[in-house]
Amino acid sequence: MNIKNLLKLAIQSLQRNKFRSLLTMLGIIIGVASVIAMLAIGQGSKVSIEKNISGMGSNLIMVFPSGDMRGGINMGMSDSKKISLADCNAIASQCESVKCVTPVVQTSGQAISATANWPTSLRGTNENFFEIRNQKVVSGRSFTPEEIKRAAKVCVIGETVKNELFGENADPIGEKIRFNKIPFEIIGVLETKGQSTMGSDQDDIIIAPYTTVQKRIMAITSIQQIFISAVSEESSPRAVTEIEETLRKTHKLTGSEENDFDIRTQEEIMSMLSSTSQVMTALLAAIASISLLVGGIGIMNIMYVSVTERTREIGLRSAVGGREIDIMWQFLIESIIMSLMGGVIGILLGTTIAYSVAYFLNWPIGITVKSIFLAFFFSSFIGVFFGWYPARKAAQLDPINALRHE
Repeated sequence: MNIKNLLKLAIQSLQRNKFRSLLTMLGIIIGVASVIAMLAIGQGSKVSIEKNISGMGSNLIMVFPSGDMRGGINMGMSDSKKISLADCNAIASQCESVKCVTPVVQTSGQAISATANWPTSLRGTNENFFEIRNQKVVSGRSFTPEEIKRAAKVCVIGETVKNELFGENADPIGEKIRFNKIPFEIIGVLETKGQSTMGSDQDDIIIAPYTTVQKRIMAITSIQQIFISAVSEESSPRAVTEIEETLRKTHKLTGSEENDFDIRTQEEIMSMLSSTSQVMTALLAAIASISLLVGGIGIMNIMYVSVTERTREIGLRSAVGGREIDIMWQFLIESIIMSLMGGVIGILLGTTIAYSVAYFLNWPIGITVKSIFLAFFFSSFIGVFFGWYPARKAAQLDPINALRHE
């Protein structure tokens, strides 16, 4: 019996029990759709993470004090574990692979205008911050070195702060706001950045000279972080080495003493978050794949039922000269057809779900040819794997006993 006739018989058999065949395929459909949707969301998250981290600034390197670790919990900075403006100046003057440096101090509080108020964050930096973090001032200007030197009460605000305090279409340049009772003049508005990888609003920020935040808001002399931009992406590892050597000198650390500061690069952050995203995607895909296993068991169960129902038919085919291989392939093709049809419908459903999530929930997705191929391959494999044993059982039935079967 040729393959064309086997396909014809298999299709006719499935058409006689359309509803049962559809229910059998349902497990494969749900499994494939789940895998496609989960992989699409996971891939989209990975791309979004890489995009957001790239938007943090070219060749970004961050330095911050080591925390007091007890039992794996960060207990905060101790007095002996702080970084200072002297560290920042040393990095700027002694590290050849460093392009720009800015000290960073940050606090949170209530920003108040004449008609509204809004809880937000205040970040103190110098003029290099905007280049390091790739932050553009789209309206007005940034503060100058002279304003930093005299701790001027000026600030640049994000789009969210502008909208909440003055309205979406307002021009806040020259307006006054108060932060923790200290008045600030708005001299610029930042370009919209949107949400970060961790889900925080990057536009909900006020940026002012670090000297102003130190003296007038926080009453401190130390700084909390140092943001650095390397000369190029290739020079980032060399810049990290130079920064570490410089800080060990300024902190007077001997060869046996551990660093009392931490250095993080853009590449490390991207690698960490991408790794986390990949683990979560793999976990979700593994959970979704359970549906494929359930669908395969459903196919095996239905094929057993089909063999039992068609025992006399099998006996008749054997009696008129049908070979075992022909009978086995007849049932195996039925199983494969159900799996392939379920796989195709599942791919279409999973793609639809992924695009629906992107449209209605505004989540990033990334559907790849690889994920579609894998889903199709596994659906085909399930058809062969779970359909083979029932098909083999049908082929080995004794023709005489099969003909006597009621």
